[in-house]
Amino acid sequence: MRILKVNRNDAGQRLDKFLSKAVKGLPQSLMYKYIRTKKIKVNRQRTAQNYFLCEGDEIQLFIRDEFFESPENDTGALERIKPKLDIVYEDENIILLNKRPGVLVHEDSEAKENTLIMHIKAYLLAKGEYDPSEENSFAPALCNRIDRNTGGIVIAAKNAEALRVMNEKIRDNKIRKFYLCLVHGTPKKKSDTMYAWLRKDSGANMVEVRDSRFSGAKEIITAYRVLESRKAESLLEVELITGRTHQIRAHMAHIGHPLLGDGKYGVNRDEKHRGYKYQALYAYKLKFLEDREENILSYLVGKSFMIDKSSIWFLEKTEEAR
Repeated sequence: MRILKVNRNDAGQRLDKFLSKAVKGLPQSLMYKYIRTKKIKVNRQRTAQNYFLCEGDEIQLFIRDEFFESPENDTGALERIKPKLDIVYEDENIILLNKRPGVLVHEDSEAKENTLIMHIKAYLLAKGEYDPSEENSFAPALCNRIDRNTGGIVIAAKNAEALRVMNEKIRDNKIRKFYLCLVHGTPKKKSDTMYAWLRKDSGANMVEVRDSRFSGAKEIITAYRVLESRKAESLLEVELITGRTHQIRAHMAHIGHPLLGDGKYGVNRDEKHRGYKYQALYAYKLKFLEDREENILSYLVGKSFMIDKSSIWFLEKTEEAR
């Protein structure tokens, strides 16, 4: 028999959702069977699969040891990493980081340990704020993602409640997201809020944008204002009203102003020779809007966080070209 004690980061979850993360080797069909047949109990009582766990609950599992796996990211792996993070803001619940272009946020077949999330976990382990051996179902997690070749502010949650609330803020559009980008040409309007429809092709990892609704498409809203125009290029501040895959890159290309350095929705052969290795796009500012209810992150309401523009690589190039 194994006993799992519900801690702060586990509380508030349904029993079945918790078990799917805490006992990764247990097939879902067996999990539900074991709950029904009392091989899995809470506080030594028969419990429904949709029971919401409370801090301090004890889960008794009368199942074979083979179903239990070691934590996905063990302490040893994290201790090998020397964290390299550019921290914009940090408190007891969240970290805002300046992700550089080229950095992968999550692991893939090529990168296992050299990812942003692994460096975050290693950093928190070294600070004593995270220990995978003491967690059943939670690990520090990213709340938003930025393409590998785009830079900007990424939000990470240090605990389960902060993760839940931050995800709700993002889903309910309680965070305004601003980008800087360098585009070809100058838009006719100095500022505009643009509406279009976007469909994602997962196989090709590209999107298609049209002015009117079409099959499988979702509406996109992109607001911009021209900050500066010089020769054949313009610097724009863009606000994402909706947040779809490649939205800024595809929407700007759709209106005839692709981003410099963007080989997917523009032609960047000549720009590479000028040093534009990545698309000239940076998520440089966040602003937290008011929530209806008090929560663990209410202290962030009204606050804005911005990356120092001197660290945005393509702005340095525009200065060099003057």
